[in-house]
Amino acid sequence: MSDLLCVGLIQTRTPATHAAALAHVAPLVREAARQGARFILTPECTNVLQKDRARLLPTLTSLEGDPVVSGLRDLARELGVWIDVGSALVVREDGKAANRQALIDPAGAIVATYDKLHMFDVDLPTGETARESATYEPGERAVVVQTPLAAFGLTICYDMRFPALHRALALGGAKVITAPAAFTRPTGEAHWEILLRARAIETGSFVLAAAQGGFHEDGRGTWGRSIVVGPWGEVIAGLDHDEPGVLIADLDLAAADKARAAIPALKNARAFTGP
Repeated sequence: MSDLLCVGLIQTRTPATHAAALAHVAPLVREAARQGARFILTPECTNVLQKDRARLLPTLTSLEGDPVVSGLRDLARELGVWIDVGSALVVREDGKAANRQALIDPAGAIVATYDKLHMFDVDLPTGETARESATYEPGERAVVVQTPLAAFGLTICYDMRFPALHRALALGGAKVITAPAAFTRPTGEAHWEILLRARAIETGSFVLAAAQGGFHEDGRGTWGRSIVVGPWGEVIAGLDHDEPGVLIADLDLAAADKARAAIPALKNARAFTGP
């Protein structure tokens, strides 16, 4: 396993149909590979973005049957790269809907999946409301994937507000944590970079946050500003806009060990009682 890893983050404005979503994301993935990325991360809801449940749910399929996921598996095989589908909205084995991340290897095989643990059920001060749990069944397990590139911990969007999950991933061996997202614009402006840098510092991990950005067909607005954060909390690379695009960064994976040795918070934490 090399200590140097070139990663590509894809920022999208995913359309409201699967066919249009694949046509949108595929050229960006190709561009990331052309620029040398060996690991390419797409945002949350890569396969479709439609907030109307009545329109969305009948279009969902299994992960294996999803046309966008299938197209990205073909691309991984063709380009010889790892593609992490930040999330696809799919139907679970029990018939319920899931917000599911899928890691694809260079042979086109799905080697790991993760269902979003934390549901975004909020009433924002702006008057916006969200009830993710009304549509999706939350996951129940944290996932760390050992690959020839690095050990990856998988999270999705709202998960970034829960430090315990990130600590568990780091203790499970992850040195790179994925944070694909479709962040709202008010919360993105206030909290996006701060939260991602905090999670990186607390765990001594790289954090890769590929985002949806701009105003979508279904009427929602997302923040964009995809970002790569190093294990010391430094911003290694970032986009300063919400337009579709590609962000490339080189990770020195040895920096995670260095950060954890300098600030051994993972080792120093103690159990406690109370309050």
